[in-house]
Amino acid sequence: MRLRIDCAYDGAEFSGWATQPGLRTVQATLEEALATVLRTPQVRVTVAGRTDAGVHARGQVAHLDVDPELVRAAASRPGDAPLETLARRVDGVLPPDLRVRRVSEAPAGFDARFSAVWRRYAYRVADSQEVADPLVRGHVLGWGRRLDLDAMNEASAPLVGLQDFAAFCKQRAGGTTVRTLLDLAWTRDASGIAVGHVRADAFCHNMVRALVGSLISVGEGRRPSTWPAEVMAGRRRDAGVHVVQAHGLTLEEVGYPDDDELAAQSTRTRARREAIDD
Repeated sequence: MRLRIDCAYDGAEFSGWATQPGLRTVQATLEEALATVLRTPQVRVTVAGRTDAGVHARGQVAHLDVDPELVRAAASRPGDAPLETLARRVDGVLPPDLRVRRVSEAPAGFDARFSAVWRRYAYRVADSQEVADPLVRGHVLGWGRRLDLDAMNEASAPLVGLQDFAAFCKQRAGGTTVRTLLDLAWTRDASGIAVGHVRADAFCHNMVRALVGSLISVGEGRRPSTWPAEVMAGRRRDAGVHVVQAHGLTLEEVGYPDDDELAAQSTRTRARREAIDD
């Protein structure tokens, strides 16, 4: 059976999602806990989107293929709901900076990575002494100058759509930097913190943090609102783009189509991926 795992984590002490020898990662920690509870030598999970070192997640999604007998055997008492018990027991093994929020049986055709149609991130900035809160310093970037969100939104608008984000991405061999940016907008939350809301079909390495860095340059008045679009038109990494720190970034949510569209979406995404890799 295929399980959908919804999880959240504080990325501060993790070297990103993906397993790396000798490093503490979200994937390795989660897989070890699942293997322990399921009493199997090892398991392998597939994730919706790999987060970098220091990046947090509230709405990460992964899937796991597992023998149903192992799931039933993990229930502590007869009559317990196996998936609820599995989630509870895995949480009991995990460290406090990684939580499993829910384990459910995935619908037919579901793939955590390839069935996803968008990922939504938020980047938070405390740009004045009045909103600085030491209790959330691990999730909010402190910035010493007040930001003009109207100017940042003006600069954000031309970046939305199907574009080549090479100027804002760390290039990877064989990869594409073309993405569809669905939303990019700035608001203030109830406490006055500036929040950048970013949603796209997918992201390339450092894309969100580089976009935020360029928009902060606009917001503090060092660059005109036309500058980020001019940088993007250059279609190559620009030395003037500052990649902001990871700790202000959180993966908030992953979007999927209706159940009857999951398999088709997965097929479409795989076909695009294979065309890029070829």
